[in-house]
Amino acid sequence: MVTMDSDLHIRRIVHPTGRIVTGRVVRLLDGYPREVRIGQPVLVAVLAAAGVAGLLAAVVRSLFSAGSGAARRRFKDLKKGPEYLVTPVRLRDSAGQLCEVELHGHLPQSALHPADHVQLTLRRQGDPDLPPKIERIVNLTTGQLLTPRTATLWSHLGPPLLLQAALGGLLVAALLAWAATS
Repeated sequence: MVTMDSDLHIRRIVHPTGRIVTGRVVRLLDGYPREVRIGQPVLVAVLAAAGVAGLLAAVVRSLFSAGSGAARRRFKDLKKGPEYLVTPVRLRDSAGQLCEVELHGHLPQSALHPADHVQLTLRRQGDPDLPPKIERIVNLTTGQLLTPRTATLWSHLGPPLLLQAALGGLLVAALLAWAATS
């Protein structure tokens, strides 16, 4: 026969519901990678516009030199979104509850330690089962204001491809305007 001790209290980890939470960092758990989802229509539009400028650049390059073009990333590589680090953070809030939140991206190693007194600005994630993610950290122990940064669709595609897509979009718009006036 099993008897239960009614004095045994198991602390449950909760997800904070407020936008701003103040407390002490209890533990930074091991981080793991998560992939940014990339919408295929956005990617196809950027690549199509970049392709127009790429064709023009290839024609100009073939007229003036025999050099080869730069290596291109494949559609499959671009479709697989960039990964960012997710670090679960446990903290004890001002009410004494053990809370879990997620830190997306990287911070300097010396920025956050267990026992630091922090004020977190949080944002709910799309999945209600996931803890809220940290948007901003005010480390009250050190006086630092920290903003974690993650990879985005635009940083994944890169400035050269985005500039090429913008040029391609302008070329298509100019051709359409010229065709409309003719």
